[in-house]
Amino acid sequence: MMDRRIKIRHLQALTEIVRQGSLKRAAERLFLTQPAISRTLSELEDIIGAELLTRNRSGVALTPQGEFFHGFAQSSLSALEQGLAGIDEAGREGAMQLRVGALPSVAARLMPEAVTQLAALAPEIRLTIADGSHEHLTGLLRSGDLDLVIGRLGAPETMRGLSFTQLYLEEVAIVVRPGHPILSDPDLRRIVDWPVIYPAPWAAIRPLVERLLIAEGIPMPARRIETVSGAFGRAYLPGSDAIWFISAGVVAREIEQRQLVRLPVATSSTEGPVGLMARAEQTETTARQLFVQAVGRAVSQLELA
Repeated sequence: MMDRRIKIRHLQALTEIVRQGSLKRAAERLFLTQPAISRTLSELEDIIGAELLTRNRSGVALTPQGEFFHGFAQSSLSALEQGLAGIDEAGREGAMQLRVGALPSVAARLMPEAVTQLAALAPEIRLTIADGSHEHLTGLLRSGDLDLVIGRLGAPETMRGLSFTQLYLEEVAIVVRPGHPILSDPDLRRIVDWPVIYPAPWAAIRPLVERLLIAEGIPMPARRIETVSGAFGRAYLPGSDAIWFISAGVVAREIEQRQLVRLPVATSSTEGPVGLMARAEQTETTARQLFVQAVGRAVSQLELA
């Protein structure tokens, strides 16, 4: 635990003395007298219990202990300045902007709650949300047209130059309309008897679904529509006997409200990480920090992790 006797003025005095190389010049920069800044430095050294600077006619020099502590003092003051700047930004309309790509696995369940949490943290932030396939959104992220993408981890080749921070794990759900004939005998091998809404070739969940069917000895459904469009699936399924393979988050609300029914078959083998994707070399911004905080709150609120 940090010693509460250490104040901001102590850190400011140390960093300014080092920056100026002189107690006299540092005192002038901080609008203090030389005895006052010397006393402040002595207070800090007494609290820490170590000499931080050596003083001579040519100026000042950091001791090994001072070298170690000075780096943390600089980081602390920098973080505080960024925090204050962020609060100031948040209060100016349009000052902060963030462009986020939302994959289908999060657009329907996590994003609405994340936006609600973000509005509480920074109500004036200008948020742009794009949807689409993993390949499309990560391409926009790589080109700088998006600041973040949130969704399932893709294949290694699609993650080139990107970082990934896991939030939670999610599996594929197999859903049908209420009253579907397969519900009388929910055997996964029977899906070939009806049309199937199947993940498109570029979908992150397609390899997972393929492995599930191979493990169960089920051939690729001949009668299939290939898409991960949540809008299409929700509109099409209620009036058809189609069977839909889709990330559980896309249809969580419909299942909860009993508009769709999840087949009671094991799909744990399709479980995969959902998280935040960013360019590996990307500079951190206040808007990104606020969004990441909002997403964390949303994950907790929805009990996803």
